[in-house]
Amino acid sequence: MSLPVLFGANVDPVSSPVGRTGEQAALIDSLGLDLLTLQDHPYQAAFDDTWTLLSFLAARTEHVTLVPTVASLPLRPPAVLAKAAATLDRLTGGRVHLGLGAGAFWDAIEAMGGPRRRPREAVDALDEAISVIRAMWSGERSVRFRGDHYSVAGVRPGAAPRRDLGLWLGSYGPRMLALTGARADGWLPSHAFLGLDDLPAAVRRLDAAAEEAGRDPASIRKVYNIAGLVRSSSDGPFRGPAGRWTGQLVALVRETGMNGFVIWPEDDHDRQIRVFAAEVVPAVREALRREG
Repeated sequence: MSLPVLFGANVDPVSSPVGRTGEQAALIDSLGLDLLTLQDHPYQAAFDDTWTLLSFLAARTEHVTLVPTVASLPLRPPAVLAKAAATLDRLTGGRVHLGLGAGAFWDAIEAMGGPRRRPREAVDALDEAISVIRAMWSGERSVRFRGDHYSVAGVRPGAAPRRDLGLWLGSYGPRMLALTGARADGWLPSHAFLGLDDLPAAVRRLDAAAEEAGRDPASIRKVYNIAGLVRSSSDGPFRGPAGRWTGQLVALVRETGMNGFVIWPEDDHDRQIRVFAAEVVPAVREALRREG
């Protein structure tokens, strides 16, 4: 099963100036991009709450699919998060996927009332959260799950989301990659934390875990978050002309199996998103079409 390649842009959930995020969402939607992503750092004073903003932007757009990249599990109970995602999925006609992470910035999480978890505990908690979320999306009248970190006891989830509401994980370490391959619908790594040299090995680990779980690795959505600039001069990966971007993205599809790309402009956000949508995206699609 081969998935179509998707393209998107990130919106920073800044609270000031008011209305700026709505303008950027409308631009992304009007350009025909597939994905709009939002960071989730509720402890960041400069940011609005991501889930509230996600819902607001969903109402301000018509076509683009919205994804938190990634929701901070330690600050968002999985049963409640599952209910929120299912609700937004139904209200938008299927324009949402749930990006989820095990947690980071533990001092800030603890300061906001969340738990501080060691790496192994964080992965274990995420594994349990996946079970809770899947149960909440199952369509069953009542669901139960008991774990060391999360439990639900006869909760009634209510209306189920569409069948293909995706659970996408932001993951890097060996256990997280294995969990993604075995249980998730998608993967959301960032170039800043997983560079081009390390990406192939991470994909192989994820794919191996998928195969071991009896899954087709090609059915997993693999979206690379890329901070960079489309510009005339070149001084590194994803900092150069549109033609260079095109070659890099085509190679990532062909050589590593990535099937989604989201630009995080380092500067001049609106113009960068326009150039990416007008010059890079169609060129990549055409190159992939020619190559079959």
